[in-house]
Amino acid sequence: MDTSELRRRVADGMVQTIDDLARLVAIPSVGHAGYDPANVRASAEQARDILAEAGVSDARLLELDGGHPAVYGSIPGPEGAPTVLLYAHHDVQPEGDASAWTTPPYDPQIREGRMFGRGSADDKSGVAVHAAALRALGAHEGAPLPVTVKLLVEGEEECTTKHLPALVRGNADLLRADIAVIADGGNVRTGVPTIDTSVRGVTDCIITVSVMPIAQHSGSYGGPVPDAITALCRIIASLHDDAGDVAIEGLRSFPWEGTAVVEEDLRSDSGLYDEVELIGTGSLADRLLAKPAVAVLGFDAPHVAESSNQIVPQASARLSLRLAPGDDPDAAREALVSHLRAEAPWGVRVDIDGDAEAGMGYVVDTSTAAYALAKDALAEAFGADVVEMGSGGSIPLVAMLAATFPDIAVLIWGTGDERSNWHSLDESVDLGDVERLAVAEALFLRDLGVGSDPA
Repeated sequence: MDTSELRRRVADGMVQTIDDLARLVAIPSVGHAGYDPANVRASAEQARDILAEAGVSDARLLELDGGHPAVYGSIPGPEGAPTVLLYAHHDVQPEGDASAWTTPPYDPQIREGRMFGRGSADDKSGVAVHAAALRALGAHEGAPLPVTVKLLVEGEEECTTKHLPALVRGNADLLRADIAVIADGGNVRTGVPTIDTSVRGVTDCIITVSVMPIAQHSGSYGGPVPDAITALCRIIASLHDDAGDVAIEGLRSFPWEGTAVVEEDLRSDSGLYDEVELIGTGSLADRLLAKPAVAVLGFDAPHVAESSNQIVPQASARLSLRLAPGDDPDAAREALVSHLRAEAPWGVRVDIDGDAEAGMGYVVDTSTAAYALAKDALAEAFGADVVEMGSGGSIPLVAMLAATFPDIAVLIWGTGDERSNWHSLDESVDLGDVERLAVAEALFLRDLGVGSDPA
């Protein structure tokens, strides 16, 4: 099938692709504790049905003991052809304050060529792109594919890595492939094709500081008796030095030698106030891609509106630690925990939640034939030069895939852009980039089947 025909087929199928994405975005598939797991299962079932409609006749749920289901399916290709694993995830981050969204987070809306809704970019668009590429190649009509295709749609990427070994290693025979296409990346700008060359590792923890069993009158005891919030704030403040670099001992970093990060773009894309200084040392790319970063994600203490004149007995914070590619997340978490305990002032009690997220970072091998073919497909589909850029985000499955299948070639791309508001309010995806990435994926699968050596 020639390129113009593939483009036409993807374009003609965009009504279906948009419907696929909207059906997924409408489901509040948050996998975190405290949210209804039935919604994640409903999302998995919807993803399964979308893939089945696209020609994956054996699409089915992969159950994980104690975890949320993933989706798997496969389409056999010619004997001797490469096997490609197409990946995305169907779970999403919590929506935050739903009233702060322009439109409800689970009511997919299209405005100015973008679909808005939680998961539209991260990463339900990945499922829609895979389905669109397969339809363009005729899979839904029973046409033979040029390669063997396997699909994995994870259900816990945003919430936990606890069941990741069971998912990957426990299904090694199903997932074994020559190439993995990870559709959970993004473009540096709308319409600018981008292939990710690295992802950072990640770990986290919840720290709780306690000073006494119950709150006490701040006038009767204030002065000699410390409050838990102040003690916790002092611990948190110790995580950075005066320059803003992470002060936890033993974490890896290295100079970034790839594409540079422009400060003007960083400030514009993030919406950082002009008067706020950037923190840390080294180049911006070093700080974003090759050095650790620690942030406070949440804080539990009395709300201001509910506070009273009392010494707060207990306060908690969730901390996230991003790691340079190659750093060991388990060792990094131990270093984080040791730091937190060592910095606790005044003998306050410190408890740290042991059920942490942990995932290795990864550096893509850019010398493979598959990588070169993917760049060509992106350039052709977008009609623009490809940007090769590391990612400050984390995809723990990638490193586990590479460890389980040492010879696999990994590719990372996606549909999000500088306006997608990943993990924040008014998340959105550009539908033009959804179409262009579907064309790129179809081209890549077609050209890989011509005889390219995936290694």
